[in-house]
Amino acid sequence: MDNESQKEFWNGPAGDVWVEAQEIMDRMLAPLSEATLAAAMPKSGERIIDVGCGCGATSLALAESGATVWGLDISEVMLERARSRAEGNDNIVFSVKDAATADYDPEYDLIFSRFGVMFFSDPKAAFANLRSALLANGRLAFVCWQSPKENLFMSVAAKAASPFMSAPEPQDPRAPGPFAFAEKAWTTEILESAGFTNISITSLTPSLSVGQNLEEAMYFQARVGPLARAIAELDETVQLQAKQAVSEALLEYETDDGIVIPSAAWLVQAFNSS
Repeated sequence: MDNESQKEFWNGPAGDVWVEAQEIMDRMLAPLSEATLAAAMPKSGERIIDVGCGCGATSLALAESGATVWGLDISEVMLERARSRAEGNDNIVFSVKDAATADYDPEYDLIFSRFGVMFFSDPKAAFANLRSALLANGRLAFVCWQSPKENLFMSVAAKAASPFMSAPEPQDPRAPGPFAFAEKAWTTEILESAGFTNISITSLTPSLSVGQNLEEAMYFQARVGPLARAIAELDETVQLQAKQAVSEALLEYETDDGIVIPSAAWLVQAFNSS
């Protein structure tokens, strides 16, 4: 999927779904957001770019430090939600821009992203362009997913639904998408080619709440998870069978705090070499 296709995707039904599920998504990703924010150490007076800021949760969190934040995303509908959440906050600006090709001046201290950098059609060129926005010794901090098999919070539902689905087409694991940076060596190569130095990639493995109860977890899966594809492809009878299988699989992870399933992500940090 090239960047034009990404724009079409995130400004279509996918963007609407992410806005609809924004509260669940922010709550689910909170452990990973907090870990990445702590590592990035935003400071008062700094200038920060939040790449793929979506509905604005991380931009708001970065701004709490007193930094000035420029949130970039290609989804107009998600930025509408972000702007409404940031109303009255004068140190956040949101722009509908493709961070991979936007024009920058070298005046930023930090480039930050929560799962917003894995969709570039040419990641080496994109990160070289992003580095052009950084001051000397400016820094980069982002979080991205490890492989699907390491992310049970995604794969549990997918495995349960798979007997009812046609096999997906084989895909290049490095193609733009959620798991494009699952391979540490590839991510390192991208950043080194873009001119970043002191690259650090650390594993984060928190368990994530995919729903406060089974009903909420199934709602989320039906809109964002693999069950959404099953609903789109299957007739009503088989849909019900797939939903039942997913429901039973998720119940194995039921706790007093809801449906809580292990995840795996990479915390990536680097510095501008110039």
